[in-house]
Formats: sequence, C-alpha cells, structure tokens
Amino acid sequence: MSFFTSLSGLQAMQTDMSVISHNLANVSTNGFKKSRTAFADVISSNVSTDPRKMVGSGVSVKGTVQQFSDGSSNQTKSALDMQILGEGFFVVKSTGLSDQVNYTRTGAFTVDESRNVIDAQGSYLMVYPVDNDGNVTATGDKSLTNLQIQPTSGTPKMTNNVATKVQIPSTATVKDPTAFKRTDTSTYNNSVATRIYDANGNPMTMTSYYVRTAEGNPNATPQPNTGTWQVFTYVGDQMLTPKGAAQAGPIEQKYDTKGALIGTPEITFEDFIPVSGAAAQGIKLDLTGSTQTAAAAAVSARTQDGVAVGQLVGITVDDAGIIKASYSNSDIVPLGKVAIAKFSAPTGLRQAGSNYWQATGISGKATLGFAAAEGFGSLKSGQLEGSNVDITEELVNLIAAQRNFQANAKALDTATQVSQSILNIRA
Repeated sequence: MSFFTSLSGLQAMQTDMSVISHNLANVSTNGFKKSRTAFADVISSNVSTDPRKMVGSGVSVKGTVQQFSDGSSNQTKSALDMQILGEGFFVVKSTGLSDQVNYTRTGAFTVDESRNVIDAQGSYLMVYPVDNDGNVTATGDKSLTNLQIQPTSGTPKMTNNVATKVQIPSTATVKDPTAFKRTDTSTYNNSVATRIYDANGNPMTMTSYYVRTAEGNPNATPQPNTGTWQVFTYVGDQMLTPKGAAQAGPIEQKYDTKGALIGTPEITFEDFIPVSGAAAQGIKLDLTGSTQTAAAAAVSARTQDGVAVGQLVGITVDDAGIIKASYSNSDIVPLGKVAIAKFSAPTGLRQAGSNYWQATGISGKATLGFAAAEGFGSLKSGQLEGSNVDITEELVNLIAAQRNFQANAKALDTATQVSQSILNIRA
C-alpha cells in the first residue's frame, strides 16, 4: 500500500510544480491570474472500520484555484489601454460565426481597419449604447454592441457666404494692376485670407488681394473718393469671376472722403468647381464695415457659413467607462460605455486561453454593470493590469514542491527496499 501512497504524492507534487511553472511562465502576461493547487487526503475505509485504526492512502489533487487579486498597474500612452481596479471583467465577443462571449482582465485594445475596437485576438470590446450626453440608452445582455470609432464627425456644408471687415491704409502706394502676380508680394498692397469649405467639407483658402490703382480724388463727380482699388479674389489657385463678368478678374472698389466703401458692399462670384472635384459652388463676399483710413491694414471681423467634417484627433475614456472621440471641428462624441461583468463565484470560471474566461454552472451567470457602480471595480485609462504573480513567492513554492517530490520519491525508494528485504528473507 505504501507504494501507491508515495506514488500519489509524486503525482500530486508533479501537478503542483506544473501549476507553479505555469504561473512563472506568465509573470509578464497582462491580466494573468495565478493559480494554486488544492490538495485533499485519501482515506481507504468503510463504515465498519475502527476510526482509531484508519490509515491514510495518500493525496489527491482536489483542483486548481485561481487567485483574482489585482495585478500591478503599468502606465501606457494609449487611451484604449484600460485597467479594472477591483472586481470585474471586460466583455469581448469573438468575430465570425461563433459569436462566443468571453471575459478578460486584459484591457489592451486597438482599432482595426473596419474601425472596430478589438483586443489582441481580434475580439470586439462590448459596450452599452449612449446618447449625445453620454447617458446609457439601453441595458441588459441584448443591448451590448461592439464599439466602433468613426474617423470623421459632422455633416459637411459648402461655404456660400463670406463676410470680412477690412481696414486698408489710405497711405498705400499706387501699383500697376496689370503687373499683379499673387506669388509676388511687391505687386499688391494687402491680402486677406479666409478658410472656407467645399461640399464635402474639405478646407480651401479664399484670398483677396488688394491693389491700389489710383490716388483719391476728393473733387470727383458725382462721388468724391480717397482711393481706387482693384481686388483679385482666389480660391486656391483659381481666380474667381465676378457675377456677370465675361471672365475671371478683379472687382473695383472706391472709398469716400470719410473712408467708407462706396456702393454695395456685397460681391457675388460665379460658381466654380473646387479642385477636390466636389460640387460647384458660388460665393458671396460681404465687405460691410470695411474702411480706408490712415491706420495700418487689419481684419477686424471674418466669418463664413461652411462646415468642415471633423477628423478624429483623439480618444478619451473617463473613470465611468464612457469612451469619447474628439474631432478637429470641436465635436466631442460619446461612443459607448464599457460593460463590466462580475460573477458570484469567479473561481468557477473556465480558463479558455489567451487570458479569456468563460462562464460555467459553477461560476454562475455574468452580472453586467458599469465601472465604479456598486459591486464593480473602477476603470482607469492609459494603464494596463500586469500579472498578479509574485516571482519570489512562486520560487519558494517551487522549491517546496520540489522538496516534497523528493521526499515522496525517497518514501517510494524506502518501500522498495523494504519489499526487497522481505523477498530476500523468503529466498
């Protein structure tokens, strides 16, 4: 009987060393949870056995028990790297036909080519839907959805109206408008640039170049003036055509003796095709309030009615688990709220590899909730949870398991020697 007792000890210690070695192998695995081996003694008896004469028959491995204490916190530079502090798991769903739901403590997520937020195995991060204020709009298992981050935000609108309030100096020198070249600053006196947008929200630059063509004539009839200007207006490299003109060219402006613009302040240009290939657009330029005085050139007001498409510039995740996307047009869009799952008996979860766990009858069904809600851990962005393996502790455990293995091997050897001695006596 002692043979089998020692053999059970050898087998149990071998299992223990395997568990410890597995822990040590994953000391650098993010979100890994160490395990320990649970043992139980083996007793061979029946109801008629005198309890004072019962002799043990060895040891059995009762099971391996995972330890769900928090791992270390490792800072990163990615907002989609998240750590749950305390109880809970991220919910991820595999791609493809299986739609397998798994649970993980590894919060390292990235964005794939389809703009889905995924983990290293390609599984989707599951979130609750939210409205524009970040409030959850639906709860429960069926409401969870995979998180997508769109590269743009907003509905584009082409610019049709531009208003600039310009001050041009009355002391400007007269120049020859026929010599005008926008690439040569010596051929014009001033320029005013305004950012505008095509129908697809692409930015363009509209620039008006001011060329003073004549000194003022305060005795002119019927309109005394203090200066005559020609204004060449471009969008990108295209010169715009004033409404009704035969071809692209400048418009003429004059200012009265008080420095106010003579005539209508609005200039309408013919439709043009942006270089992006977007739809044709026409622009009306409003110069209301523009002046010519002895002051230096300046632009005191500048507006336009186009709307750009916002380009994604950043992602943030707050402590409540709300993921927001920031765009270049100042849009801040809540995308979803990270779902967190907890279990009544997490040690009953089935390990599925790749730092995944799956629910079992022992663990119970997942209870879903939010970060920092009652019974759920808090969430931190920009950091990852490391392994909860303590190298020193595991090495000590490994030495102890090795000594126990050697002791059982020695006991087996002793039993062998005793048996051999008995056989020698019989011989």
